[in-house]
Amino acid sequence: MSGREASGLGGCWSAASIWRGAPLLSARLKLRLLTTADAPRLAELANDPEVVRHTANIPHPYTEADALGFITNQDNRRLAGLGVVLGLERSLDRHLIGCMGIGLDGDGTPELGYWLGRAYWGEGYGTEALRRLCRHLFADLGYEGVWAAVHPDNTGSMRVLEKVGFIAAGRHDCAMPARGGCIVDSPKFQLTAQDWRTHHAARPMLLVAAAALIDADGRVLMASRPPGKSMSGLWEFPGGKVQAGETPEMALVRELAEELGIDVGESCLAAMAFASHDYDTFHLLMPLYAIRQWRGEPQAREGQMLKWVRASGLAALPMPPADIPLVALLREWL
Repeated sequence: MSGREASGLGGCWSAASIWRGAPLLSARLKLRLLTTADAPRLAELANDPEVVRHTANIPHPYTEADALGFITNQDNRRLAGLGVVLGLERSLDRHLIGCMGIGLDGDGTPELGYWLGRAYWGEGYGTEALRRLCRHLFADLGYEGVWAAVHPDNTGSMRVLEKVGFIAAGRHDCAMPARGGCIVDSPKFQLTAQDWRTHHAARPMLLVAAAALIDADGRVLMASRPPGKSMSGLWEFPGGKVQAGETPEMALVRELAEELGIDVGESCLAAMAFASHDYDTFHLLMPLYAIRQWRGEPQAREGQMLKWVRASGLAALPMPPADIPLVALLREWL
């Protein structure tokens, strides 16, 4: 069944879909429905001529009233099955940084559209969000393809599409009502479900061992992702990659010695839970070991920050999506 055929009570309208408002998590972003509370931020981002000059429908100047009208209109379109627009929210600080969505006004094949605030260009957010949205469109909603028409001068958007696997698919006459009503001969790009599946199946599997270090007061040690690493600033359980020839337990002993300067070699290492998470460019498997005894005092040796957090406060920390389900399991275990 195609995504269009599934847009009734099942399929696209299942509880876990964007049509029902379920958010999508990527490494650094939450893709979620816009609310009226987003209007001031949306107006702030979109009231920039450099942001909107290649878009078809965003007027300039762009006011908070424009943003409120857009949010209401898009919610009506979603309820009518005509399309979905998602706000791109950074997990680290919960700031809205742009929008991405699909329209079904043509033959039922999703037409893609997206934009980012200028301060967030060149940081990979558009590529990351698009990879996550495409996985939802193909793996969850059953669409057979997605396409986008890009202004011929918008080389940044073309690069985003190409990184995700879109290929050139001819030309498209794109009406630009917000740019004076002209028609622009735009390059068209498309990605089929089959091409996406082939590329997605080739992503590597990454095995990581992580530790929930628990002190005498029942607090858990959390470490921030250091600057320069992916997902920088998010909080995670300490640990690291399992190298060739290592078991997860061996890797954990080594990583905790390198990162924190502690010795857990004599602890009884038994995994209490594990995460299996698709990050689109790789699939993560991560056993989590609860550890109450170690030698030495944990110290930040690799540029990270450390904090001891009570179980009740773990959910408030911005975390990589793979770590989030482990919090609930750990709280029950404690």
